[in-house]
Parts: sequence; structure tokens; C-alpha cells
Amino acid sequence: MRPAVLFILITVMLDAMGIGLIVPVMPDLIQEVQGTGLSKAALWGGVLSTTFALMQFIFGPIIGGLSDRFGRRPVLLLSLVVMTLDYLVMAVAGSIFILLLGRVIGGITAATQSTANAYMADISGPEDRAANFGLVGAAFGVGFVLGPLLGGLLGEYGTRAPFYAAAALAAINAIFGYFILRETVTDAIRRPFRWSRANPWGSIRQLGKLPGLRPLLLVYFLYQVAFIVYPAIWSYFGKERFGWDPSTIGLSLALFGIMLAIVQGGMIRFVLRVLGERGTVLYGHLFDIAAFMALAFVANGTVALILTPLAALAAVITPALQGIMSKAVGKDAQGELQGALTSASALAMILSPMMMTSVFASFTSSTAPLYLPGAPFLLSAALIALGLCVFVTFWPKQRTAMNTE
Repeated sequence: MRPAVLFILITVMLDAMGIGLIVPVMPDLIQEVQGTGLSKAALWGGVLSTTFALMQFIFGPIIGGLSDRFGRRPVLLLSLVVMTLDYLVMAVAGSIFILLLGRVIGGITAATQSTANAYMADISGPEDRAANFGLVGAAFGVGFVLGPLLGGLLGEYGTRAPFYAAAALAAINAIFGYFILRETVTDAIRRPFRWSRANPWGSIRQLGKLPGLRPLLLVYFLYQVAFIVYPAIWSYFGKERFGWDPSTIGLSLALFGIMLAIVQGGMIRFVLRVLGERGTVLYGHLFDIAAFMALAFVANGTVALILTPLAALAAVITPALQGIMSKAVGKDAQGELQGALTSASALAMILSPMMMTSVFASFTSSTAPLYLPGAPFLLSAALIALGLCVFVTFWPKQRTAMNTE
């Protein structure tokens, strides 16, 4: 593997760790700084996740556009430096407002995932992009493993320890990237930065003008809203339903992340070869519906631990959709496309955590009409079913449009 590709994968891994690292300790950390019960801590967790996502939503296309203009290298390196500082801020946070500030900074730095994906698009041929986006997804999965594991294990030494470790990792990767990362944006594909396109709505609106791309963006968005049920409520769900401690929560998320890395780093190449991009998207949606329905009603912690990695078998959806959409845009717009997808993911993270944690609180509070901690998973299953309907309705038109290009 080329050193530059390794750097990109590590960067994406660190982005994922920024989410997964805090999940196991977040209930205890919020209760520590706020002195509230678990249900209220879950609501504050939703606020912090939404703030993180809002920053990604705003800055995703801005950073993607800047990388199309000034290059991928400076954007990625600067983000890692700022990420290091952000983890240090989180490590010393003594109030919910400092945690909120940390999520603001973290959301901005994590928006560079769009630039990482654009870099992979720059160095990949059209036929290899879906599989290479799978590598990026696998790196995200590894981060999803290491983040909760690190957070769970170091959380035993205090709620602050994981953040110091993450700051060190981000700093080391910034130094590594400084020496090995080459620039892929040449004068042939460089284009001016325009605010009219470098904002969430402008970017999505511009890309939506391309034939058939708008329905795919909607399918991608619905999937992200549903998927975010894991980081949004999993720690609260595990603690409420099964009495899990931070280590067990970290282990469960690690199992999910390991399978996510296997699926997107290796299995997806086989699935794409056998089913094609359309079949891969269909398979992922159908499997996800079944997985969410099972998690909604699971009553045994051991069974839940078994189901957790199996649920990741549906994780082929994102790289397959990215591959389809990447083929529909020019080489000079890969950063813009990935910025728009980052904004779509961030918009999902703005809406989903508050929605999922509110549903969780409604069905676990003392006044709940029905006790059902898994209710958010039912909502996710419904969203996936809606996305499947949109994709099935849209695909024949999109296939015709692409075949004529």
C-alpha cells in the first residue's frame, strides 16, 4: 500500500475515532459535569452530537471546495493539527459548555472526510472507485473499533484519559502526512472557490442538476439518518436494556466496527463483482431492515452481542452509492461531490441524534406508555424501507441516463 493511501486511511480512522472514542464514556461524562440522570444525559448527548453534525454540515462543502482550489494536502494537514487541539480541549472540559465547544471544533475538523474521499477519487480509475471507497469505509470501521475500545478501556482510568490518547494519535499522523503526502490537485483540474457552491444547499442543488443524482442523494441521506442510531443511542440502549458498563459497550461497538472493516475493506469487492452496484445497494437495504427489526426486540445481552457484528453486513450501501455518484461527476468536482455527501451525512447527524434520543427517552422514562428501549431501531428500519422504495423507483431512469453518457 502506498504511504499516501495509508495516511488517508489513518486520517479517516481518526475521524471515526472522534465519534466512537467518546461513546462509551459519554453517559458517565455528561452525568459527571451536569449531575443529571441517564435519560437527561441522553438528551444532552443528542445536543452534543447534533452540534458536531451541524459543523460538518456547514463546513463539509466549504472544505471540499477549498480542497478543489488549494489542494487536498494543506486541508488535510491543517485539520489534523486543529483536531489535536480539539482533543486537548475535550480532555480538560469542566462543564457542558466546554464539551459543546469541543464538539464545534471537532465537527469542523471531521468535515475533512470529504477531502479524504476526494483524494481517493483522484488516484482511482472509475471502475475502482466503489471498491476504494470501501477501503475508506473500512478505515472508518477500524476507527469505529479503536475508538470505543480505547474509550472503554481508558475510561476505566477516568473519563478524560481517552482524549489525551486521541490527541497524540492525531499529532503523530499530522507529522507522518507532512513528510509523505503528495498533492493530487493539478492545474488541469483545479477550479476557483465560489461561495455560491461552497455551502450545503448550493452544493447539493448544483449536484442535483446532474441526471438522476438527486434521488441517489436522498437514498444516501435516509441511510445515514438510520445508521446514526448506533452512535446516537447504543451506549444508552446497552446500559438501560442490559445493564452494560463502558467496557462492554466498547466491546459491542468494537465487534460492529471489526465487521464493518471486513465488509467494506474486503467483502464489498466480492459483492460488487457478483451483484453489481445496483444489486449491492438492494442487498444492503434488505439486510439492514432485518437487522434493525431484530435489534428492536432483542431481550438478551448475549444475543445482542451476536447480532451487533451481523448488522454490519449491510454496510456495503455507502461505498456502492458513492461509486455510482462519483462516476456521474467530472474529475474537477470530486471534492464538491464528497463535500455534498459529507453535508448530507452531517444533516442526518443533526436530525438523527435528537430524534433517536428523544424516541429512546420517550420509551424508557417512568411515564412511557410502552417500555421499549429498542424503539429507535424500529424508526431506523422504517427509514431504510423508505430509502429502498426510492432507489427501486429511481434506478431504471438512472441506469438509462448513465448508459447514454
